[in-house]
Amino acid sequence: MYVTNIYNSIWLYSDGRRWQINEYDEKNNVDNVHRDVPAADGVPSKNPPSTVVSAGPLQDSQFLKWYHNSETEVIDSTDIIQSTIKPILAEYSSYVKEPPKFKNNRVILNYYIPNDLPYKPESVEGLSGVAEGRKYFASVSYYYEATAKVTSYSYAGTVTFDYKLPTEPTLTGEVGLLAPNPNPEKYSDKAVAVKLSLKGSLAAYTDASNILEWVFYAKKTGNDGSLVTKKETAKVLAGEKEFDFVISQQEAATQPEFTQNYTLTVTVRFAKPVVTSSGTITSLSETFTIDAGTYNRPKPSNIPEPTPTPASGKAPVAKISMPDQVEAGESFVVSGADSYDPDGTIVKYTWQHPNIHIALYGKSSDTSYGLDSIDTTQTITLTVTDNDGLTSTTSRNIKVVAPAPNAKIELLGTLKQNRKITLRNASKNESDDFPLIESSTQFTITAVSGGTDADIKYSGSLVGRKEIDILMKTPGQYKATLYVQNTAGYSGTVSRTFTVAPDEAPVPYISMPLTVYRDPDNGNKASITLEDLSVSPDNDHLAKRVWEYRYDSDNNGNFTEEGWVQLSNANLDRLIFYPAKVGRYEVRLTVTEEFGQPTMDAFVTLGDRRSANTDAQPVAERVVTVDNRPPIADWAW
Repeated sequence: MYVTNIYNSIWLYSDGRRWQINEYDEKNNVDNVHRDVPAADGVPSKNPPSTVVSAGPLQDSQFLKWYHNSETEVIDSTDIIQSTIKPILAEYSSYVKEPPKFKNNRVILNYYIPNDLPYKPESVEGLSGVAEGRKYFASVSYYYEATAKVTSYSYAGTVTFDYKLPTEPTLTGEVGLLAPNPNPEKYSDKAVAVKLSLKGSLAAYTDASNILEWVFYAKKTGNDGSLVTKKETAKVLAGEKEFDFVISQQEAATQPEFTQNYTLTVTVRFAKPVVTSSGTITSLSETFTIDAGTYNRPKPSNIPEPTPTPASGKAPVAKISMPDQVEAGESFVVSGADSYDPDGTIVKYTWQHPNIHIALYGKSSDTSYGLDSIDTTQTITLTVTDNDGLTSTTSRNIKVVAPAPNAKIELLGTLKQNRKITLRNASKNESDDFPLIESSTQFTITAVSGGTDADIKYSGSLVGRKEIDILMKTPGQYKATLYVQNTAGYSGTVSRTFTVAPDEAPVPYISMPLTVYRDPDNGNKASITLEDLSVSPDNDHLAKRVWEYRYDSDNNGNFTEEGWVQLSNANLDRLIFYPAKVGRYEVRLTVTEEFGQPTMDAFVTLGDRRSANTDAQPVAERVVTVDNRPPIADWAW
């Protein structure tokens, strides 16, 4: 995976009102093109405006190495058909406007300056009178695919595989029983050593530098006094530890069959919180169980008698990989692929699996349990035979639980007054045999504080829909609840509380000269340049500007008795006013916003658009004096 850390330099002018954006020009394939953008957060500005910037670093292919659908089978670069090489986009920063593209041998992307993660300079109050420069980063990762001329094989039959890769940080793990082997082991008047292995691995997460530590826990189930803790402080995306326990002679000798259950937990902790769709997390944990045991005569009925090992030759080692808990109807894989023979090869895999739906066969296969196995613990046993005829047996227990769906709500859109918010059913149903009933899905939305239920707007029904668009007329706290049900009759419910922010009014500001002179070359009219430096605190669009003026006709310094005259309503952010009379003129600007984020037109009116004028700006900054130029005195003799 190639990772490109892209940055743009952004500079605040010393007037505190404008930012210079330096970026890549895709059309002309030119670096370091710059443009000026007005500040959007007041004066002096503290952070760049919410604008899109472009970057185009060169693609990287240094140390390129080719693999055939794995991390082990290397393909010689001479076998690669060069014309088929293409870059494949993997991941990119969340504030990128659209997926990056590959063009001009560059990685091109357009990304928003992330105002929700502002760069913090030494002075958080911003600067005025001093220029300030910053860098803003975005990250893109990619790899390459190509066609190669290599030996291929063809197999008869059909293979299907359906698996969705995780999109958010996900912790997966596996527990293994290294000893006793075989399991259960026949009691022979001595303690039995138990050795367990515990693995943890992060998926959909690549920032190893943010790993604080891995913590591995193991204990005899129900016996906290036996807890053993081990740590791994290396900044890695996967970790593994082994644990040693003992089944004592007293435990093994007193029962025909003795089984000890162990509980193991792997936890990864992050140095800095990680943002997910449901909030921030500081750690992830997964817990597993596994059994080890012994037997006296008579031995368990489902465990075949192991073949005695002759003095010459080494017996194989049987290992089972599988989850220790599944839902009824959920398809899962049981594998003996980790089994091995120290001095030969394994030629046969024999499985015992009462109550299972699909019989296990070969080295690895998938299966499931039915509703009749709910709330039971099932045992799966594997016997492996090597090329010398020697065998080894082991077993694993698996708990079967009810196939209750895991209800989950995704919240999309902008959490702001009069903006579209999308509630999406992101529920998971592990059971393949009992899918969710779409018609039974039901959303419920209620007001918690600030607003009322009447302020919640949506179209259509809240029942039987995968997602629904809603709009809140009043800021405040609201709660969304989702109910789902599967074909087995099990249901799940989840609620999520969220806060809707108010729609803030714009902050208008005029820049204009305080004194101008009439121009005899322009009909004795003065020329006044009016500039709008208004900002929207919540990044809405200034869609309407109305410029007005009033003239102090009696020259008494009081404008209140004068009427306003419209200069322009054409939404101009800059215009030139040409007054002809000498005296004082007061200028006023009224700005009206259009929603900067998606809304639902059926539920908003013109009155929902926020507006404001410059009455709050000091009047001395909005009055211009028009005067005659003084005569030029000269004499000659």
